[in-house]
Amino acid sequence: MKITGYRSLGTVHDWGRITGDVNGVQTGNTTPVPVLIIETDSGLEGVGLGAHGDIARIFPAIEGEDPRAVVALYDRMLDWVFKAGHSGSTFGTIGAIDMALWDLKAKAAEEPLWRTLGARERFVPGYASGLEYGLTDEELAELYGRFADRGFKAGKLKGGRDLERDLPRLEILRDALSRNSRHPALMFDVNESWNHAQAARYVGAIEEQLDLTWVEEPLRRWDAAGMAALRGKIRAAIASGENLTGLEQYRPLLDANAVDVVQVGNVWGITHFLRVATLAHGHDLPVSPVAFNTNPVAHAAAAVPNLLTFEVQDLSFPLGLDVDQQLDDGGIVLGDRPGLGIIVDESIVTSAGAPAAPPATGPHVRPERAALRLVAEPDVIDDPTIPLRPVS
Repeated sequence: MKITGYRSLGTVHDWGRITGDVNGVQTGNTTPVPVLIIETDSGLEGVGLGAHGDIARIFPAIEGEDPRAVVALYDRMLDWVFKAGHSGSTFGTIGAIDMALWDLKAKAAEEPLWRTLGARERFVPGYASGLEYGLTDEELAELYGRFADRGFKAGKLKGGRDLERDLPRLEILRDALSRNSRHPALMFDVNESWNHAQAARYVGAIEEQLDLTWVEEPLRRWDAAGMAALRGKIRAAIASGENLTGLEQYRPLLDANAVDVVQVGNVWGITHFLRVATLAHGHDLPVSPVAFNTNPVAHAAAAVPNLLTFEVQDLSFPLGLDVDQQLDDGGIVLGDRPGLGIIVDESIVTSAGAPAAPPATGPHVRPERAALRLVAEPDVIDDPTIPLRPVS
């Protein structure tokens, strides 16, 4: 079997609501979902998800190769871009290709990817995470009530700018999930919007009233010393890593004992996740993937020994993608369809015409105006003597 070509497609995910975090909120209910199809001479095709703007540059590294050599091809792609570097959109493109190659490898074996990777169970424990920053309190309660209907007993709230707003919303989250657990796990995600002083004071104020399982991205992703110092000042675990692209970016945080939960982005691919999970396991740390459309890394998450929990952002899938998963019992139930279990209806996907580039604002994006709002609101943590820095 040889790789012969690719098709770059696009669809959308309709959330039925606005989504966003402290750095920005989407203006509409849909977000683009780039889809990559890797073609072979056998007729089998592999599906990868995520932005892949550098595909024309990287594809020659795998063209004519056997896709079942996916791990070797992953390193070949990294070597292909060695001089210019592999971070950013380049790493995302490698991740989308990597997903498609793993999909092909498992399809060739006629088994689901979780089987190919050696998982024993098809169930992946998860937590609810609705990107709900722009919702009203009533909408927040309704959203997490629907997650609770699916058995979820852990959830994450976006926030970090207004304690008087965040505390009641954390309580709404807790109450919604309490039907499934007397003590639901509560995570709080601020998407790198604090400095060290803000983080210590803000989390301390929350912990006077609530227990947090973890606080996510309290500081900038590279601030190993800051996160290590923060660990000694709060009870909650520190989770970070979703935006790191390559093992070399994790090493400073792990060497500094800066994190308690190692996070990995789905969009960076299967091989990257497996390698980060192994690195974290060597430091006796759990790993937790950050969600993306169709949860492709869930297959790999089922196969690692140090999985803690998997982020689930919505209870439906993008337009034109038939995904062999069930979201139930508080997690992801993987199916038996070969590969990633994704069937692409190109009559629907191609007509959707979604651009491959991410939108200008929204989750995990740091728009210019976000920094200005932070500077303009010194009462965020009820102490005007603590300077606020722009988040640009």
